[in-house]
Amino acid sequence: MQQQKQNKIPVYFVPGLAANTSIFEYIKLNKDTFEMYYLPWLMPLAKNETIEAYALRMTLKIKHKNPVLVGVSFGGIMVQEMSNHIATKKTIIISSVKTDLELPKRLKFAQKSKAYKLFPSKALNNIENLTKYTFGKTVQKRLDLYNKYMSMRTPLYLDWAIYNVLHWKQKIPQKDLIHIHGDADQVFPIKHIKNCIRIEGGTHVMILNKAKKITTFIENYSKK
Repeated sequence: MQQQKQNKIPVYFVPGLAANTSIFEYIKLNKDTFEMYYLPWLMPLAKNETIEAYALRMTLKIKHKNPVLVGVSFGGIMVQEMSNHIATKKTIIISSVKTDLELPKRLKFAQKSKAYKLFPSKALNNIENLTKYTFGKTVQKRLDLYNKYMSMRTPLYLDWAIYNVLHWKQKIPQKDLIHIHGDADQVFPIKHIKNCIRIEGGTHVMILNKAKKITTFIENYSKK
């Protein structure tokens, strides 16, 4: 039994900005082949902690060699940074970006103009504001659902995370990176995304309502 457990593929999941790990509750990998682990967000040591240093701290929670890393949205950026510190069997990003070149113009404008500083992170403690700011009006109608998932709302974390989304520097996609993306994503529109596995009708939160399709892709690519 112990040998069987060791032969399973360890898969570590990192949620999106401000989200907790319960966003992965509908991802059900085959228990005979995979073991699922969840990495909640850490509190930044300081507002100016580098994303590289933060990613290194995240890797300290990983207890297996050559794991599969799966990240959603900002979590997708984070697992790419984590894979710079440890060897991985596979790195999979969902509803995310492979380089800063895939960011939409409005986010690039927010970065260059520093407009994001005009939006107080303390206001994001209000789940209605957080959902509207992150996902748009459509998802705002389902606040009762997203209140369950969006629990990381400490100003220090939010200031740090928003800054690092907008200022992430990655010009060339990592080799063998797997990118799963919805064609109805409003946060990172697919027109800016290259070389991805397209999910028809998938929004930025498709990890919740397209979980079966995403599960299949994670399993198939993690075995390779």
